[in-house]
Amino acid sequence: MTQTYIAFLRAINVGGRTVTMQRLRELFGELGLAGVRTYIQSGNVFFETDEADRAALTARIEEQLEQALGYPVPTVLCTLGELEEVVAADPFAGIEVTPELRLCVLFLSEPLPAELTPPVSSPKGDWELVGALPKAAFVVLHLRGGRMGGNPATLFGKAFAGTATSRFFHTTVKILAAAKK
Repeated sequence: MTQTYIAFLRAINVGGRTVTMQRLRELFGELGLAGVRTYIQSGNVFFETDEADRAALTARIEEQLEQALGYPVPTVLCTLGELEEVVAADPFAGIEVTPELRLCVLFLSEPLPAELTPPVSSPKGDWELVGALPKAAFVVLHLRGGRMGGNPATLFGKAFAGTATSRFFHTTVKILAAAKK
């Protein structure tokens, strides 16, 4: 059965690592994936495939990207249905975005460990884990002087052995709408 996936790529077009969305579409197409599209410049790739083994598919994508781009690109795959669940969960309801507050979704390669069951706050108070699903964690970031204290995808340190990549919640809503087109 054909499945629509959204590939959330980490470290695309940040830190001097630049790749065009045209190039990403070509690289995904070379893997035999169908209907390849991208959304904005931060590494969101939509595609369809009959491949049922998500772990093997993720590994193929990561290998292709590292070979072609010369650096690792951690990848988290999410089905359209899973992304709909993330947006519908909206644990941020009632939290007002201010100049010092950001709402982030961390897309996860595996569920968070039990010690990171929400709610959890960082020792410095710069982030709060307010909710989680098997493939996503919902984090409120508290900015200091307009700056984030670090990369949200690395917030959990060694407690989380999987891969994570972050998107702002409002961007995640737009990604879902684009994926459905």
